[in-house]
Amino acid sequence: MESKSWWQKLKHNPIARTGAIVLIIFYIAVIFGDIVAPYEPTASQQSGSLLPPTQIYWRTQQAGELIGPHIYPTIQGPINRQTGQQALEVDFSRPTPLRLFVQGENYRLFKFSFPFVTNISLDEPIELSEVTLFQGIPGNRHLFGTTGENSPTQFSPTEIAEGDETPEAVELVPAYFNLLGTDNSARDVFSRLVYGGRISLSIGLVGIAISFPLGMLVGGISGYFGGAVDAILMRIVEVIMTIPSIYLLVSLSVILPQGLSSSERFLLIVIIISFITWAGLARVIRGEVLSLKERTFVQASQSMGGRSLHIIIRHILPQTATYIIISATLAVPGYIISEAVLSLIGLGIQEPDPSWGNMLTAGNNAAILVLQPWLIWPPAALIVITVLSFNVLGDGLRDALDPRSLQER
Repeated sequence: MESKSWWQKLKHNPIARTGAIVLIIFYIAVIFGDIVAPYEPTASQQSGSLLPPTQIYWRTQQAGELIGPHIYPTIQGPINRQTGQQALEVDFSRPTPLRLFVQGENYRLFKFSFPFVTNISLDEPIELSEVTLFQGIPGNRHLFGTTGENSPTQFSPTEIAEGDETPEAVELVPAYFNLLGTDNSARDVFSRLVYGGRISLSIGLVGIAISFPLGMLVGGISGYFGGAVDAILMRIVEVIMTIPSIYLLVSLSVILPQGLSSSERFLLIVIIISFITWAGLARVIRGEVLSLKERTFVQASQSMGGRSLHIIIRHILPQTATYIIISATLAVPGYIISEAVLSLIGLGIQEPDPSWGNMLTAGNNAAILVLQPWLIWPPAALIVITVLSFNVLGDGLRDALDPRSLQER
C-alpha cells in the first residue's frame, strides 16, 4: 500500500497544476506591476488614440538592415471621407530599438496606501482619507520598452498638440511600444491590464480574509452552543442571505460620497460583498461543528476545563480546514466576477483608474468589437482564464484533500 500526501496528489494533477502556475504568474505580474508595465495606466500618449498593437520589425524599412527588434513612431492618420477608414501614419526614418529592463517612467515599487475612515455621521457623508503605510522603493527600470534617442522619455508632451493628425505630426511623436494597442484616451492597454489586475486579483483575497473568519466564528459558536444561541444566530444568517446583493449595491451607490478614490471605492466594494457572502459559510460551518463537538477530543478538552471559545478556535475549527481551503479557493472567482460586473455597470472602480471590469465597458459600443477588438478581448480573456484557473485549482485541492483519497492501493 502506497501512501501519498495531498501535496503529492496535487502535483500529479496536471490540470490543477496548470491552474496554479497561471495564477502564480498573474500574481507575480501584478505585484511587480510597476516593473512589468511600460507606462503609467492613466498616462495619455500624443496622437495615440485607438492605435492597434504595435508592429515589431527586425529589419529597417528603408535600408533593409538587420538591427534586431525595433518599432517606429506611429499615429492615427486622417479619416478618408469617402471610405470612412483611418490609415496609420508611420515614420520609417526613426527606428527605435526594443530592449529588456530599460529606463522609463519613475515609480515606487511596493508602495502601499490604505483608506482610513476619518468621520462617520448620520447627517454628513462618510469621510475617508488615504494613509500611506509604505512609501515604496524608488525605481525607473521596466521589463521591456523602447530605448535610445527616440524613447518617449526624451520628448516633451508639449512638443505636439493633442489631436494633431496631419502627416507631419508623426515626425514629432516618440515611438511608443503598445503591446496591446491603446484605448480611446490614448492610454496603453497592456499597462492598464497589469495595474487593473491588482484590483481584480486582490479583491477576492481581501474578501475571503474578511468574510471567512466572520463566517467561521459565527458558525462555530452557533453549532457549539446550540439552543437559543444557535436559533438567534441562524435567524440573523437567514435574514442576511435574503438580502438581494445587486439591489443593495445599487442603493448604496446612491448614498456613497462622491469623488472617492479608486482605493476607497475598492475597500467599500469588498466590505459590502463580504458582508453579504459570509452567511452561507456560517451555515456550513455550523453543520460541521454539530458533528465535531461530539468527538472524543472535544469532550476531553471540556473535562480538562477548557473554555468554550478556546475549544472552538483551537480544536473544532481547525478540523474544518480542509473544507475552508477548498471553499476559499472556489469563492475567489465569485469576488472577481462581482467586481467585474459592478465596474461594468458603473458601481465599481471608476475611470481613469483601471480594473478588468471597467475596461470591459468599451464593449457597450458594438463597433468596438469589430474595429478595435484589442480593447475587449484582453480583459475578457484574463477574467475567464483567472476564474477557470481558480476553479480547476479548487477541484484539484478537493480531490487531494479528500480523506478517502489520501490512501491509494
